[in-house]
Amino acid sequence: MKMANISTSIIVVVLFWGLAVGTRTKLFTDEDRVAVSALASSDTDGICASMVLAQGYPCEEHTVTTEDGYVLSMQRIPAGKSRETSGNKIPVLLQHGLLMDGITWLLLPPDQALAFLLVDNGYEVWIANTRGTQYSLGHTSLTPDDPAFWEWSWDELVAYDLPATYQYVYNQAGQKIHYVGHSLGTLIALGAFSKDQLVNMLRSAVLLSPIAHVGQMTSPLARAAAENYLAEALYEAGYREFNPRLEAIVKFLNASCAKSGVDCTNLLTSFTGQNCCLNPSIVQVFLAHEPQASATKNMIHISQMIRDGKVAMFDYIDKDENQKHYGQDIPPEYKMASIPHDLPLFLSYGGADALSDVQDVKLLLNSLKDHDGDKLVVQYRDDYAHADFVMGETAKKDVYDPLLAFFRLQ
Repeated sequence: MKMANISTSIIVVVLFWGLAVGTRTKLFTDEDRVAVSALASSDTDGICASMVLAQGYPCEEHTVTTEDGYVLSMQRIPAGKSRETSGNKIPVLLQHGLLMDGITWLLLPPDQALAFLLVDNGYEVWIANTRGTQYSLGHTSLTPDDPAFWEWSWDELVAYDLPATYQYVYNQAGQKIHYVGHSLGTLIALGAFSKDQLVNMLRSAVLLSPIAHVGQMTSPLARAAAENYLAEALYEAGYREFNPRLEAIVKFLNASCAKSGVDCTNLLTSFTGQNCCLNPSIVQVFLAHEPQASATKNMIHISQMIRDGKVAMFDYIDKDENQKHYGQDIPPEYKMASIPHDLPLFLSYGGADALSDVQDVKLLLNSLKDHDGDKLVVQYRDDYAHADFVMGETAKKDVYDPLLAFFRLQ
């Protein structure tokens, strides 16, 4: 219990102290901001250079521009270490979750990380990075210092980011794609599918730690933040960027985790739930790259969902503003039951997950009760929490091998 309290305190410091000392000046000089915006198109820096090429795999940096002007970084891993690119390889698009980026899929060693496992099994892998993350800070007219750059929630990821990345991969590959999302990456996919969007470019979708309803979320930090309107307070105070990554704190945590006898997997517990299968060394790999920034408005939107229990668009609270944006007094809901019943889906969730709570997942599954029986695969891991699905050393055997078997049937 003492360690849990210490973990909670440290994570609160990481999330909120960095916000209190300034917006972007804590991380970037003016020159740094220009350089970071260019990283997505650089062949000498970025995710390919830092995480993929170093492991002996080929990798290409790509960019895609959304309809509302955001320049997103994407990585293509066309083959395994053999670099054999012949044949008509089926593309797989990987979409990370909240406060993460595409490195999510590369944190584990190559024989365990999903991105590498997919290419070693003959797939062509594309890694997405949503707006606001380190390598997706570009825009056609704005900079990250402009408050308007951060005026978005996950509604805009549904409306702009996801369609742009889908269309780009579809055009590049010339065929339908498989999709894998984790956490928020599942929510934005479900939002799009519920509007019958993107499904014409899709072979199947895998949803790890699926997020739709979050009204019964048990994460003490997430729930406390929502119930105390912390994101709203930050927005009112002028903080449009929610950036939990303060370099000094990350260095402190890295040094602490390196000490003998310290199990830093506890750092994640009070946010994600008790993960069963993390090697303690993975936390230092995680801290070297994550967490990533998001928009404060996005955090408000998720807080609204926790409080209201609805899967709805952003609530401007003011009826006139809602009318202006939606043509009605209250925000429209995303209807999960409207997801096409013949869309092949693979859902994997965990009994210890404090963010994708079992009761909330059951609400989602109830919405899918009319889904074609041969098109819906549901996997339940009683011991898994939120991070186990992307950082667990047993994820290959427990989740990724069944995932690959699912793909082969589509």
